[in-house]
Amino acid sequence: MSLFARKTITQVNEDLADPERQLKRELTAWDIAVMGVAVAVGAGIFSVGAQAAANYAGPAVIISFVIAAAICGLAVMNYAEFASAVPVSGSAYTFSYLTMGELIAWIIGWDLILEMLMAASVISKYWGIYVRNVFEFVGWDIPTDVQVGPFTASWPPIVIVAIFTTLLVVGTKLTTRVNNIFTLIKVGITIFIVIAGAFYVKAANFSPFLPPAELAPADGGTGMLHQSLLSFMSGAEPERYGMFGLLGAAALVFMAFIGFDVVATTAEETKDPQRNLPRGIFGGLALVSVLYVAVTIVVTGMVSYQQLAAEPEPTLATAFKLVGANWAGTFITIGILVGLTTVIMVLLLGLSRVVFSMSRDGLLPRAISHTSKRGTPARLQIGCGIIVAVIASLGDVNELSEMINIGTLSAFVLVSFAVPVLRKRYPDVPRGFRVPWSPTLPIISGVLCIWLMMNLAIETWLRFVVWLLVGLAFYFGYSYRHSRVRLEGGLGSLRHAEDALLAPASALPVEESVESGAADAGDVADRTRAAADATGEADLAAASAGDKASSTALTAAGAVLTWLAAALVLVIVVGLFTGMLTAAGMTGVLVWAVLLSALPGLVVSHVALHRAEKNHDARVALAAAEFAGALVPQHVYVVSGASRTLLASLCVGYSTAAVAVVVGIVHLVTLFA
Repeated sequence: MSLFARKTITQVNEDLADPERQLKRELTAWDIAVMGVAVAVGAGIFSVGAQAAANYAGPAVIISFVIAAAICGLAVMNYAEFASAVPVSGSAYTFSYLTMGELIAWIIGWDLILEMLMAASVISKYWGIYVRNVFEFVGWDIPTDVQVGPFTASWPPIVIVAIFTTLLVVGTKLTTRVNNIFTLIKVGITIFIVIAGAFYVKAANFSPFLPPAELAPADGGTGMLHQSLLSFMSGAEPERYGMFGLLGAAALVFMAFIGFDVVATTAEETKDPQRNLPRGIFGGLALVSVLYVAVTIVVTGMVSYQQLAAEPEPTLATAFKLVGANWAGTFITIGILVGLTTVIMVLLLGLSRVVFSMSRDGLLPRAISHTSKRGTPARLQIGCGIIVAVIASLGDVNELSEMINIGTLSAFVLVSFAVPVLRKRYPDVPRGFRVPWSPTLPIISGVLCIWLMMNLAIETWLRFVVWLLVGLAFYFGYSYRHSRVRLEGGLGSLRHAEDALLAPASALPVEESVESGAADAGDVADRTRAAADATGEADLAAASAGDKASSTALTAAGAVLTWLAAALVLVIVVGLFTGMLTAAGMTGVLVWAVLLSALPGLVVSHVALHRAEKNHDARVALAAAEFAGALVPQHVYVVSGASRTLLASLCVGYSTAAVAVVVGIVHLVTLFA
């Protein structure tokens, strides 16, 4: 079965009917809208506009927000159509599985885990920092850091994650009620601050609206890694302000609208999803857009963008301080604390639902997708909470915050391109919302999201590549063999061959059926009979044996090349750790040899995998044809998929490539330091 095997609507419906892995539908359109506002309006509403104005676009950052909101709106339309057509948990992961196949679905699911795990950890960390600031403000001498052996742990992130993890385990509806209260409070604080700031707005601060372009300040030794990929590829000097600054600001402030993909993960828990999901998603996006534009107008109108640029970390509180209204800092701090609280809750919910869907499909261990009597994946939710709490309390996650953007944008790209595929594959599925002018508008949405990704820093892209390589290593090491679509594919072909003639499940040995998989049974069976008539059974058997021998030889060659590459990278890593080799002292030839070392083994192994799957599908198809009445030899029951050696080579190859990229990053950092 191909790496791009797709789930069907029938399989999705079977998942929904599984009593052991079933979520309760209890969310309304209001709950969805508030959830979108809750995750999109956090600390960023008080800071990102000021930072973008100071360092990128000046007062024209208002236009940047409009551009970002429009692009997000295009992407959200695609999510709305998918979520209303296929109202199941998993968001972009599930949508990709239905349209683009398992490997793409795995990659996007892995990206979503990165996005939500990093976002939940970063926000929880900042929540702890603001709690400490509140303690200092009211004069309470309460330490927020605790020494645990050699580690210094911050306890506030653990507390807030534990509280919301408990609420989510008890029930999603109860959690949304708490979320609704907190969200209304922070929206009220934001509106109050906007109204108060409007009294300090001066028209002169909006001139020039779009400042002339100028070279960006030097960024130190590692400035190259902080440069955007688009700027690096074009060879242009980093600029701020001007038209490029305005567009760069749009890429930066786009993170302000991140969160609506998280809302789509609740599709399986929404009442009447065809109607409520689109309404909730678009309602939340509209309110978020208005709030961000209003805050940005106030912050750029209160003080000059040049005054903001002179501050090390400009925020809305900075603008109030510069005009002498220090009292606003208290309200902003409270607004940030409340805002971060709701963001943590929604991210914990989204993270668990994506992992839940991947687990239910077998790409992650199935045991963790069981739901409790309350209709929540309790064990999984607790596990996600523990991981987030540990990372937030012990780790320095500031440098990883931009990973949230690239993970989200990659999901937006695939969902945008998948809408036309869904239309073609399932034209008759009821939809609560349809993206207008498809496929033109979805394609434009995907291209714009790619452009935003190109504006992210090189170091973010390098970290993203490492994450993807680690994910591919896990896929071939575990998910490939445990995928339900792959495990059930062969038996499904046998059961539905020809006129839906049912073959007994025991027709194949258990261990062989587990390895089985095939393309559409009817088409393959017809092709198999035609081949049998043309070449004869003996020729078919010989061809099958030849393909198997060729696949075995390629598997062996791939394994040798992969392990040689692993040995080379291991030697380099050991040399770096022992001091026998320095990162800066590595020659360019050696660095490129390390970076490309895993490539030959991966290429050969993938060719071997393709042949093994082709042979594998043919054997299952022959078995299906026999059950449909064709006369084929008994040996076709021996169904052989990818061997453990081949999958191990792919796992080791991608792991080696990930380590090699890390070595390359270390070399670049030390070289330009």
